[in-house]
Amino acid sequence: MRILVLGSGAREHAIIAALLAEGGHEITAAPGNAGIAAEVETVRVDIKHPDLVAEFAADGGFDLVVIGPEAPLVAGVADALRKAGVPAFGPTKAAAAIEGSKSFAKDVMARAGVPTGTDSIARSLDDVRAALDASAPPWVLKADGLAAGKGVIVTDDRAAAEAHAEAFLPDGPLLIEEYLAGPEVSLFVITDGVHAVPLAPAQDFKRLGDGDTGPNTGGMGAYSPLPWLAGRFGSEAAFVDEVVRTVALPTIKAMADAGTPFVGLLYCGLIVTDDGVKVIEFNARFGDPETQVVLPRIESGLADVLLAAANGSLDTAPPLRWKDSAAVTVVLASEGYPGDPITGRRITGVDEAMALEGVQVLHAATGAGELGLTATGGRVLNVVGTGATIAEARERAYAGLGRIGLEGGQARTDIAARA
Repeated sequence: MRILVLGSGAREHAIIAALLAEGGHEITAAPGNAGIAAEVETVRVDIKHPDLVAEFAADGGFDLVVIGPEAPLVAGVADALRKAGVPAFGPTKAAAAIEGSKSFAKDVMARAGVPTGTDSIARSLDDVRAALDASAPPWVLKADGLAAGKGVIVTDDRAAAEAHAEAFLPDGPLLIEEYLAGPEVSLFVITDGVHAVPLAPAQDFKRLGDGDTGPNTGGMGAYSPLPWLAGRFGSEAAFVDEVVRTVALPTIKAMADAGTPFVGLLYCGLIVTDDGVKVIEFNARFGDPETQVVLPRIESGLADVLLAAANGSLDTAPPLRWKDSAAVTVVLASEGYPGDPITGRRITGVDEAMALEGVQVLHAATGAGELGLTATGGRVLNVVGTGATIAEARERAYAGLGRIGLEGGQARTDIAARA
């Protein structure tokens, strides 16, 4: 299959690595990064420009386009691809609003009867203050629009809540949500707008520092599977079945009924409360860094399922085959992340890390120049360990991380430690 993957992060590198592992595919990435360029052809295309992407994909004879990040989806890239006759794995601009607007997502949840927390919309600082006055801490504030994973704050600090509101209100309204207590779970569901194929659940770590301290980030690590789910639901499979039945399928149906069918990857951000599973958020694409631990556990069938979803024939696709394994990823970030990351610094030891058994290094923000491999952004690398158990996978991930050098680099030391 000839496949174009849009994006430049570790999520896209993970998608490409999984497709390459299947064999038999010719893959191009746009724009990719230094690590991706070492494995497949990369091209420079403005992936947020729908017509340019569609023209390139049609002229290139691609059998499938996989859209990684949210920005191209919200820009309508999937719409342009379908109009050009190119199968696209990703929702239309209208359907991608389930991530592009938190209030839109809440409306969908209400129509679908999906369990979630209560919320109110604040369009001014006075609205925010009134909502905070009317509720007890901890407070949950979410930017309504896209915010690169940094638009959410959960805090007991009134001043911090108001400062967050002041930072994001110029870009649009905020949601003030009910605080829900419990462990979080990410579950990806592939859909053709009618049918659903769930992937394995994962858990990510959003705070910068050990013990879930420090500022919110795009994610500092993740692991899969989640053995602790068996204690609550009998098995991980039973949990997945419940989420598909009570969350994913009702949401997919509600979107289809509203004339905005969702085709692609529905990311279900969940929390396991004492009152049951509730939805924190929906995203319209593979999550990062959870993708980096879910896809390495797939043995075969990924490309066929993605294409079947894009073509509306998911019910006829061969089932995914899974490895009996675990995966842990640890993110290496630049000094200053998530505020003002210092870029341009040299990265060393990647080849040494990759030489270790069960270690894969996925590039998130890297470039190649006179200094060799350099950091070009905040989250720089994902070091993924795989093994028979979470403990083995975790040990391998940290062994790989230990081989890599980046001046001022930041990484958590407790990813998957409790698991």
